[in-house]
Amino acid sequence: MDNRPILRADDALEIIAFMLNEQQFAVRTTSIREIRGWAPVTPLPHTPPEVVGVMNLRGTVIPIVDLSSKLGMPPVEATERSAIVVTSVKGKTIGMMVDRVSDILTVSAADLQPVPATAGLATTGYAEGIFARDKTMICFLNLDAIFANSDPDNWDSQSAA
Repeated sequence: MDNRPILRADDALEIIAFMLNEQQFAVRTTSIREIRGWAPVTPLPHTPPEVVGVMNLRGTVIPIVDLSSKLGMPPVEATERSAIVVTSVKGKTIGMMVDRVSDILTVSAADLQPVPATAGLATTGYAEGIFARDKTMICFLNLDAIFANSDPDNWDSQSAA
């Protein structure tokens, strides 16, 4: 079942744009709790490959996911420009490692174009659409779909095999 709100052409979307492997992606600002600069994380054994580790966020231990890897792209190499976008998905707090946050924008839902059916993100439901901005394309991600089969509570008990 699709829990995404139905978008009308006159809706305005508040989005945060970020870079992954020199490509721009965006998510709704309403799903973001905060944006943090990169800080080292503590790796955990037997976690999925996209989970780079955990960090302490004001007394709460949260998993940090390499969003690039989660999307099937080459893993992100953390640098001083990397950021952790802290989000709440399905009631769970997750940190997403991205190359860098690029912008916070208000865009019209009328500008959201469908993802071509041949694109992998379209078939997974990971993308709600694509925005054209200046000379770039911004893929608008659906975090609920991306993390639909992820359960952070069980990541430390999964087998690495």
